[in-house]
Amino acid sequence: MPKLWNETIAAHRDAVREATLDATAALVAERGLTGVTMSEIAKHSGIGRATLYKYFPDIESILAAWHQRHVDEHLRRLAGISEQQAEPGRRLEAVLRAYAVLSRERREESELASHLHRADHAVRAHQHLHQFISALITAAAERGEVRGDVPAGELAAYCLHALGAATEARSNAALDRIVTVTLSGLRPA
Repeated sequence: MPKLWNETIAAHRDAVREATLDATAALVAERGLTGVTMSEIAKHSGIGRATLYKYFPDIESILAAWHQRHVDEHLRRLAGISEQQAEPGRRLEAVLRAYAVLSRERREESELASHLHRADHAVRAHQHLHQFISALITAAAERGEVRGDVPAGELAAYCLHALGAATEARSNAALDRIVTVTLSGLRPA
């Protein structure tokens, strides 16, 4: 097949996939996890049911794909924020602040997100995030900006768990305090 044909097919597949994910997320937000059918998803995404089943065997697979897209976007945002800073310590602080904001946003997520955070792709994403934070901590520790007496992996786990408290932050000031306390635990002894 010609290259243009392949690109057109790929673009069509991507468009169908994105429309399906968006329609499913909107329906679940409106009706809850149990209030959505494959027929409704097909209707709201503007595709036929048979086409929908070519892409996804069931609602669970659509939800997993939607969540994967959501998690990947968060990881890309954190990586982009990291790249905006030159110094390792500043990179680490910027990423931890952004992660706290993302954690706070999770408070508003529905039962859908809490259900999907237990899936395999979410576990892999958390491992990726842990490694990413560990690498930032290692770089900052090498410059003396972060304590070096505790392994980077342990400090990364500390940060991720501590910043999980941001889900309870009711104001920007509370969010800042959580980040400040977390960062203070990273300071060299």
